[in-house]
Amino acid sequence: MRTDVRAVRVRAPELRGRRWLNTGGHDLTLAELRGRVVLIDFWTFCCVNCLHVLDELRPVEERFPEELVVIGVHSPKFEHEGDPAAVEAAVERYAVGHAVLDDPDLVTWQAYTARAWPTLVVVDPEGYIVASMSGEGHGPGIAGLVEELVTVHAAKGTLRRGNAPYAPPPPPASALRFPGKVAILPDGSFVVSDTAHHQVVQLEPDLATERRRWGGAGEFDEPQGVLLLPTDTAAEVGYDLLVADSVNHQVKGISLSDNDIRLVAGSGAPLRRREAGGPALEQDLSTPWDLAWWDGRVVVAMAGIHQLWGLTLDPDPARGRLEVLAGTTQEGLRDGPGESAWLAQPSGLATSGDGRRVWVADSETSALRTWSAEGLTTQVGTGLFDFGHRDGPAGEALLQHPLGVVPLPDGSVAVCDTYNGAIRRFDPATNRVSTLAGGLAEPSDAVVEWADDGTARLVVVESAAHRLVRVAMPADAQEVVGRARQTQRPPTTIASGPVELVVAFDPPTGQKLDDRWGDPTRLVVSASPPELLLAGAGDGAGLTRPLTLATGIPAGTLHVSVQAAACDIDGENPACHLFQQDWGIPVIIDAAAPDRFVLDLRGT
Repeated sequence: MRTDVRAVRVRAPELRGRRWLNTGGHDLTLAELRGRVVLIDFWTFCCVNCLHVLDELRPVEERFPEELVVIGVHSPKFEHEGDPAAVEAAVERYAVGHAVLDDPDLVTWQAYTARAWPTLVVVDPEGYIVASMSGEGHGPGIAGLVEELVTVHAAKGTLRRGNAPYAPPPPPASALRFPGKVAILPDGSFVVSDTAHHQVVQLEPDLATERRRWGGAGEFDEPQGVLLLPTDTAAEVGYDLLVADSVNHQVKGISLSDNDIRLVAGSGAPLRRREAGGPALEQDLSTPWDLAWWDGRVVVAMAGIHQLWGLTLDPDPARGRLEVLAGTTQEGLRDGPGESAWLAQPSGLATSGDGRRVWVADSETSALRTWSAEGLTTQVGTGLFDFGHRDGPAGEALLQHPLGVVPLPDGSVAVCDTYNGAIRRFDPATNRVSTLAGGLAEPSDAVVEWADDGTARLVVVESAAHRLVRVAMPADAQEVVGRARQTQRPPTTIASGPVELVVAFDPPTGQKLDDRWGDPTRLVVSASPPELLLAGAGDGAGLTRPLTLATGIPAGTLHVSVQAAACDIDGENPACHLFQQDWGIPVIIDAAAPDRFVLDLRGT
């Protein structure tokens, strides 16, 4: 519990940024929203946890249409996310149904001392901050808090009901809308996930003529990865294609012969705890983003919890099995055996030509990695906050949030370097990176196609242009000498020597920490560079941790991951709720700085 902060009421700072979206051109102020409960959601469109929160908030907005105003504050992590057109596209892509402040310079982020994506702040009808929380899983608690505030302020006469200031933009029209992934079929046609239309489409070789569509709202919800199964496996299980149904947290199969769609894996509930796997139909998943066939099973990029899972298929879906292959759920860049490696929102998968390994586009670390029986290995990429467009030796090359990867016939691999708008090439033989093509609108996947003259070319999903395009592969790719960049966030000054880390967590009204099976909390702490943290690193229970920070290192990053499980107080079978967040906090070391460091998981 948090007892030493917010002893006095804190007035919510004004919302300031570059411009407003979804308001019909009107600039909102907190003053004009006085009398309403305001929920401020600090998000960025690369962040899968932010996308989870958007979905968590939809039922809360629907429940309190006249009392609650949700304001999204788009606070970019990557350079591309500061582009005005990219922000507009993201608001449409993810069907954001409330006003959004575009804040590329993090003005409002800093005013509210946000430290993580996502961060949520609740402002009462009198304009005072009443709660701040980070991460996901807060939807039911926020609904309860809003209900309390409505009751209190209705009695005080300070509640003012009204319509939300949301003004939707004109509906777009295009055959595809933000397509995600593609697979090529033996007859030369293509299957593409038409993500924002919630469908899967088969296109003729001209990339425009539609042969057929599957699904739609209610069947698929933002489908992503599509995988053509080996012929013998397809004959055995009774379907030919697998689809990563991301927002439904499921994997589904499609039969090309009769268009039947069937559930293959996933309970439909988002996974909010660390698990080892189990029966495929009973297992919760977390935003499966892509799929690959490897070693007789399907590898699933579990973007929502930063892991790779293995799916063993069976003609009887109830006998299918899921298991964790790699990742601890800690977000970051760490190689090694699967049980200790870290990933960060893996979003693209492709099996190597020899079938021995899986190429992984690890988007949040802007990295190209490989998974094999020996473990996880980084080929390109340096860290969670490092990005750019720079070619040359792989150890020095930089990407920016890649979403797709495809092996090339010569043994190299093409990377859809999404936020750089480019197709990059990594050659394991020379250990160098080059650029094959640029000027693309958020390329998110690609496949190799053989032309009539026997040359190979790429068919690329140009997601933000809502189309597939063909891209030639030049014999001599160029090498771009670009600048290295880092995510720019204001650092926190912290003392050297002994420091107390405190994660503030107040369970929502009607809930308590769920200690029925032991300590319901988990805290993982590390640092970059590792030498910054002399004591206190590691994985353990509790929401406080004594740390010791080195005196000779002027700055670095503290990585803190926390989980807290709560359950309802009343009821014979109380519902469980998991709250979780990963922070990567830049710090400056100063002996005279505070020796207590507080992070809000859910502070009130």
